[in-house]
Amino acid sequence: MELRVLRYFLAVAREQSISGAAEYLHITQPTLSRQLMDLEEELGKQLLIRGKRNRRIMLTEDGMRLRKRAEEIVELADKTEAEFLAGGDAVSGDVYIGCGESDAMRIIAKTAVKLRQDYPGIHFHLYSGNADDVSERMEKGLLDFGIFITSSSIEKYDYLQLPAYDTWGLIMRKEDKLAEKKFITPQDLAGLPLLISRQAQVHEEMSSWSSECSGRLNVVGTYNLIYNAAIMTREGFGYTLTLDKLANTGEGSGLCFRPLKPELRANLNLVWKKYQIFSKAAQKFLEYLQKEINA
Repeated sequence: MELRVLRYFLAVAREQSISGAAEYLHITQPTLSRQLMDLEEELGKQLLIRGKRNRRIMLTEDGMRLRKRAEEIVELADKTEAEFLAGGDAVSGDVYIGCGESDAMRIIAKTAVKLRQDYPGIHFHLYSGNADDVSERMEKGLLDFGIFITSSSIEKYDYLQLPAYDTWGLIMRKEDKLAEKKFITPQDLAGLPLLISRQAQVHEEMSSWSSECSGRLNVVGTYNLIYNAAIMTREGFGYTLTLDKLANTGEGSGLCFRPLKPELRANLNLVWKKYQIFSKAAQKFLEYLQKEINA
């Protein structure tokens, strides 16, 4: 498979139209159609369903699988090309960071501000996801660094512990009777309809913390990022177990946050693959972050 053809395929998947993709790519429709048919023949799979009436293009199951792989291949190729084009004495280029939702991103933001003041040619690209998502993208070379906000296994990585932690607690509606409490105990959780992060490590942490009532925990849903889970809680679907300072619990939000007791903290680590060869931009970011932590 040629990288150029994968870009053609992604354009068609995005535009859902041969004509629209051809216009975007500045090539003729017959040329694009021929390239796509050659790709299907090469892979031995039908990738596209060509509509007869509206001519709308849809992906087959194999096409959807190829789109995911093609996006990763093209992204990695672009990242590699950018690293080499950023060569020379001047420090410039891109830094790719994967992270979950955490107030500790302030440390990363402060470091990025100082770094770009000295090296304006450096750009940052953030990917939001849990530790499983971030780890997968790191293994594929799509991220330089990851920030793990739970007790995720980090022995296979090099890492730098951040001078910050997040605190677990419960989000609920302000008019809820539990909102009168300052802390939430394991007994308080018994029988409550709970929304919890879909990350496996979180389930393990919560089971250990709430061992007194683990058999009675009522998990009615899971979430990846907190925004939509908070909406579900506001509408009365359930209570959300989450980290502090993430969801809007201010005036007018209708929500409040109460920390768990005994306190349950999430330590934070910046991780990267062992023996990783950094770009100049990524290396400079790590140096600046270490200075920020020491300061």
